[in-house]
Amino acid sequence: MLEFLPIVFVAVLGVIFGSFLNALLFRFKTGRSMGGRSRCMQCGHTLIAADLVPLLSYLFLGGRCRYCASRVSLQYPLVEALSATLSVGVYVLYPEPVLYAFWFFVWMNILFIVVYDLRHTIIPWEASITLALCGVCSLFIYATPTMLSALAGPLMALPLFLISLVSWGRWMGWGDSAFALSLGWFLGLDGAFTALALAVWSGAF
Repeated sequence: MLEFLPIVFVAVLGVIFGSFLNALLFRFKTGRSMGGRSRCMQCGHTLIAADLVPLLSYLFLGGRCRYCASRVSLQYPLVEALSATLSVGVYVLYPEPVLYAFWFFVWMNILFIVVYDLRHTIIPWEASITLALCGVCSLFIYATPTMLSALAGPLMALPLFLISLVSWGRWMGWGDSAFALSLGWFLGLDGAFTALALAVWSGAF
């Protein structure tokens, strides 16, 4: 039982953070303040605490607003559930608190980038740069970085940056090269090239 409690704790933490991510995803660069009370996206009614319980409120209200019965975006429960799943997965791999906090932050950043890109077809520079900084930090977690591991990020980002530069961002967005920068540092050249190949093929499909 005691061994199960940390799993429950990190799952709840993930759900709560997923709720915050949803608020950030719906408000980031929209002109809406990150502060203030949450409101229904359709009728504008201020939501009460019972409307904002991660996952449970969506289920109990049948995926609809309590006040105008409009459908609530499926993004809310999906992001919260994914956040909880990622949180548990990170804890299983990295139960040490500092490592868990670091990799949890990394995966929440990646989740934000993926969902924001799906919604707006753009990767925010702020998120890419934050992830790249985490990539640099990851080089020092397990060993002293080598010249090759330090150059893995720039080497991965350079081709995508040149494509963006030649096309002025029409063929590929600028955020993609910044994202590739972090991939190189996180995965190394071999892993990053494999990830990039999978991304290209899945994107083409």
